[in-house]
Amino acid sequence: MIISVPIAGELNFYPFRDEFRVSLGTPTFFLFLLWLRTPSPLVSGLLVGISVTLFRTGLQAFLDSDWNWYASFHHHYPVFFYYLTYGIVFTAVRMNRHHNRPLIAGFLGVSIEIAATSAELLFRYTSIAEMASLTTWNQIALIAFFRSFFVLGIFNIVKLRHSRAAEEQQRKENEKMIMLISELYEESIQLKKTLHNAEYITRVSYELYRSLKDLNLQGLDDLSQKALRIAGQVHEIKKDNQRIYAGLSGLISHDSDYLPMDELAGIVLRSNEKYARSLGKKIAFSLQIDGECPLCHVYATLSLLNNLVTNAVEAIRETGYIRISVIRNGDDIVIRVVDSGPGIAPKYQDRIFMPGFTTKYDESGNPSTGIGLAYVKQEVELLHGTIRVQAGSDGIGANFIITLPVSKIGKEE
Repeated sequence: MIISVPIAGELNFYPFRDEFRVSLGTPTFFLFLLWLRTPSPLVSGLLVGISVTLFRTGLQAFLDSDWNWYASFHHHYPVFFYYLTYGIVFTAVRMNRHHNRPLIAGFLGVSIEIAATSAELLFRYTSIAEMASLTTWNQIALIAFFRSFFVLGIFNIVKLRHSRAAEEQQRKENEKMIMLISELYEESIQLKKTLHNAEYITRVSYELYRSLKDLNLQGLDDLSQKALRIAGQVHEIKKDNQRIYAGLSGLISHDSDYLPMDELAGIVLRSNEKYARSLGKKIAFSLQIDGECPLCHVYATLSLLNNLVTNAVEAIRETGYIRISVIRNGDDIVIRVVDSGPGIAPKYQDRIFMPGFTTKYDESGNPSTGIGLAYVKQEVELLHGTIRVQAGSDGIGANFIITLPVSKIGKEE
């Protein structure tokens, strides 16, 4: 600030074709005061006043061979009181409280500049008549008006750009968090299934223990005790899993976790666009929504869509397309995910939803886990829906169709 303002002050022009000079020093100083929170405007005015005075005195010494220190300083020192007064009045009117009220801030800026100019003129002119010229004050007020509102315009444009950049960054962080929680949602569904299995194994093991105990045959006592220990150990596993499940449920189960379908599908598309680029693939993504869809449960919807779209990204070899369409059909929502990949052979169409079945292998020849589509089918059925797969148009790619009751996946606004 103490470097920029003196330099900007030398960029000047004479709008009224007289000795009245207009520089960019004041707008630069005003912009700094609006933007910075430290140091205080009073300290800023003091430092800048000293800086400008010394800079102009030194510049004149450098350019004028007949330079006289006393005459030069006497000519330039009033500008010190200009910037000092500017900082004092800026503090007094609490300008930084009016950032969101441009008109008030603009007229306060005009008043501050007129007050600062008055202070400078008090030290610059020895005659009151020289200061009191009506033409001079009209010029001062006019220039103050244009400079103040010009600076406020620039300041608000910068603030708007900064705000939009912050909002965009926050949106990306929110999407990243939502996708993370949707993955936890999938794990919670699997964990819930494991809890049911653990409960079943505990019950069967205990029944086995009772049966062996009731037989009261020699040599079976050790077996009955083993069955009892198995029941106890599985029961401990179940309790541990229940604590984990309770924590996950508290994180992902809220009544407010509903968003419009277009926002949810947009999150999935943006996430998978990045995924496709990371794989070196050129894939065109598109979204079409027909009918008025309700707000949909965030994590259930995301986990279903993301599994299908991610599978499609991995299936496409180098280039292709993926299309998501959502249709409101009475009390149902129909979701289609169509891709231009190699498709699914008819002999596999009845097996792709089986846990562990996969046709995907990594570069080392290791198979995929084969639980993605099995999870999707399980979740769809828990929501009382259906899922089926068809060959794409003209025999290209695959077409997954999910039908879900509105009452299970969404809520009306």
